[in-house]
Amino acid sequence: MKPVILPSSSPLPSDWLEVLESAPSPIILAESILAWVELDLDGQMHFAKSLLLLTSQGLFWTDSQRFETWPIDSGAHLSHGDHAGVGHLKLETAEKLLRIWYFTLGVNPQVLRLQSAFKQVVRGDQYRAAAEEVSEYDKQVCPVCLSPKPANSEACPTCDPEDDRPPSTWTLFKLWRFAKPYKKELLLGFVLTLLSTGATLIPPYLTMPLMDHVLIPFERGEPIDFNLASQYLIALFGAALIAWGLGWWKTYLLALVSERIGADLRNTTFEHLLKLSLEYFGGKRTGDLIARIGAETDRICVFLSLYALDFATDVLMITMTAIILASIDPLLALVTLAPLPFIAWMIHVVRDKLRFGFEKIDRIWSEVTNILADTIPGIRVVKAFAQEERELQRFVTSNKHNLQINDRVNRVWGLFSPTVTLLTETGLLVVWGFGIWQVAHRHISVGVLIAFLAYIGRFYIRLDSMSRIVSHTQKAAAGAKRIFDILDHVSSVPEPMNPAPLVDVKGRITLRDVGFRYGNRAVTKGIDLDIAPGEMVGLVGHSGSGKSTLVNLICRFYDVSSGSIALDGRDIRSIGIADYRKRIGLVLQEPFLFFGTIAENIAYGKSDATRAEIVEAARAAHAHEFILRLPLGYDSLVGERGQSLSGGERQRISIARALLINPSILILDEATSSVDTTTEKEIQRALDNLVKGRTTIAIAHRLSTLRKADRLVVLDKGEIVEMGSHDALMAAEGAYYTLYQAQLRHAAELVEGGAIGETLEEQDAERSEGRVEVAAKVIGGEI
Repeated sequence: MKPVILPSSSPLPSDWLEVLESAPSPIILAESILAWVELDLDGQMHFAKSLLLLTSQGLFWTDSQRFETWPIDSGAHLSHGDHAGVGHLKLETAEKLLRIWYFTLGVNPQVLRLQSAFKQVVRGDQYRAAAEEVSEYDKQVCPVCLSPKPANSEACPTCDPEDDRPPSTWTLFKLWRFAKPYKKELLLGFVLTLLSTGATLIPPYLTMPLMDHVLIPFERGEPIDFNLASQYLIALFGAALIAWGLGWWKTYLLALVSERIGADLRNTTFEHLLKLSLEYFGGKRTGDLIARIGAETDRICVFLSLYALDFATDVLMITMTAIILASIDPLLALVTLAPLPFIAWMIHVVRDKLRFGFEKIDRIWSEVTNILADTIPGIRVVKAFAQEERELQRFVTSNKHNLQINDRVNRVWGLFSPTVTLLTETGLLVVWGFGIWQVAHRHISVGVLIAFLAYIGRFYIRLDSMSRIVSHTQKAAAGAKRIFDILDHVSSVPEPMNPAPLVDVKGRITLRDVGFRYGNRAVTKGIDLDIAPGEMVGLVGHSGSGKSTLVNLICRFYDVSSGSIALDGRDIRSIGIADYRKRIGLVLQEPFLFFGTIAENIAYGKSDATRAEIVEAARAAHAHEFILRLPLGYDSLVGERGQSLSGGERQRISIARALLINPSILILDEATSSVDTTTEKEIQRALDNLVKGRTTIAIAHRLSTLRKADRLVVLDKGEIVEMGSHDALMAAEGAYYTLYQAQLRHAAELVEGGAIGETLEEQDAERSEGRVEVAAKVIGGEI
């Protein structure tokens, strides 16, 4: 059987080749290996390396001590699954399980490719030809995360791998969409540039008659014609004045336009960034995004306002100068332009190196910004663990890397710029030499030579300036690429084409066969749930069971991979995102407050709220009392992320923020996990009034939060395993009963350890016979 060589195939590491050579029956040949994967977990879920490979004869596995083989059998198949960061691969037939392997999801792509290759081998000859090219499987999925991707699309909507190729200068032409609204101003700027450049070329042209008709005749003994000289001088001054006026006008006009283009670019990028799904932000660093919208757009703006204008002026100056020189003396003009091809060749050679180098500098600088963005907001944790030196070393290391990359670019640029200067100086000497020879043979006058030298000086100055602009152009191209990496990204949670407005929302939420994959990991599958209007549903389960993912899907922070979610019978994907989310009040496990006053934070979801409405929401959230104790009350400033407030105070403000928008649907994601028992009871009283008439979905590890839920939904490994009231689930003694008993034992251990109870005597009394009762009260929220 001819080997099926897949694109993912690559040579085995040398250590595994040595192991294969020591196998008892060495039947594995390098050329017969179709696919292989290095597994990183053993059967007991301990980290251990082993090798699983597929040949045309079958599967082969070894951990360097044991060697196992399974021949190809048309009745055998490989089944794949994963949960909570651990995947499994089963080799089985219809009758029995032959073998199971475990691995972390870091090697999941290789496992899936091996599974695809195994299917091709089992199916036989008709699949071989297609497999030798590129498997259909590899055509339909992202090669990085193995997630499905749209047809005819190179980009993966899940992981969005950005193109690492050097940015092209043509990327700058994509900025035209932002320049188009100002095309009239740009056209006027071009005309002014043309006129001002022409005005600067007048003075050298006037030096010819000034030399030939005034100064040289005086050298021969003729009197100076002061009238003629005055005319030439007035013309020179007039040309200089016109050039100054036109130059100021075009510089000011184009600077205004470039600033507006830069502002539009920033606004559009930030607007597009806000529309992207949470999936995009999961793989990005805050400092990197800040650097792109801030530093990169500023660099592009500077390029457009200064260097692009200089470049246009240089091109016009060089072109017009070449035409004038050719009209005066073609032979001397040809000698003058001799260094130009060499300079153009150098620019072409250096350009790619600079482009790649500057793009790499941008990436490294983003890493420096990332460290600042991590350390400064987390300064309390840094100081609490005395890690100032560690963070300093991180910054120094990253900054050193940035310095090394800059040094590499500067070595190229440091050689290029002086070389261009040397060529221009050499060209000037050639003109002097050839011009003197022309004057000596009476081919040109001294005035012509002086005019040539004046023109050639400007020509070479502009040529040198033009070559220096290469670095700024490549910097701007690198920045534009990083900006358009954001703008070209398509959100995985798109807006509907023709969304109809939401009216008269009842609050019924229906989930039908909902499944979701994050990258190559299945998080939820087959979820069916119908939540009636006004019903309170509690989601319980172990960490990683899919509770928060389910809430994220209901809020449409992510879109389902399969199935559907409906609000009052309408698929939420057909509803405008903003219109839909305005009907949801969300209280997160980790409350986030913006820098500003307490009143501004409470009114974040309703900017036009009156002070009376803000106070009413704060009272309902039991936040009014502690707010009044602050120096400025509702006008008191909270620090960045609300660091000047306690965790419970931040949580109550976030609850007030959700209350103020009067949502139809309320979602509590561990809303009381960061508050003490007394505060939790106050919040529970507020929530008792809040949930009336509203569809409520609550997540909690502390079951006291869910004691008044109409229904409890128990999740495990991304599936619903139980559903019902507390009493019914306890009577069933299933997953919920096990979870409840585990919390009961934990509470009893707290009592035993003295964490609950006011005195040791009380604890001793409770240990004797009331320990379980006290624990039950803890679970029920009475303590």
